[in-house]
Amino acid sequence: MTASTSHRRTQLALGATLVCALGAMAALPAQAEDMEKCYGVALAGQNDCAAGPGTTCAGTSKVDYQGNAWKLVPAGTCMTMDLPADADGMARHGGLMPLDRDMAS
Repeated sequence: MTASTSHRRTQLALGATLVCALGAMAALPAQAEDMEKCYGVALAGQNDCAAGPGTTCAGTSKVDYQGNAWKLVPAGTCMTMDLPADADGMARHGGLMPLDRDMAS
């Protein structure tokens, strides 16, 4: 493979990534009206984008209810969702900001 071919493949890969990212962003405004980001409610691997340190994007959370991973939920339901208690029996709740609990190691 020549340097030119390698460079072209890199450009195509970056272009495809950009197109996917822009497509995902375009869908958010329509959803944003009746949806909100809720941190700490997603099961492992089922978060929506931007899960914080140790993750990259959608589907990359490592543990259930990871505090810095979010999921879009119907507006107004984040703080009232029923979640199972943690291992110590403490109640879990979602949050509108990243939480410092259930972090991946």
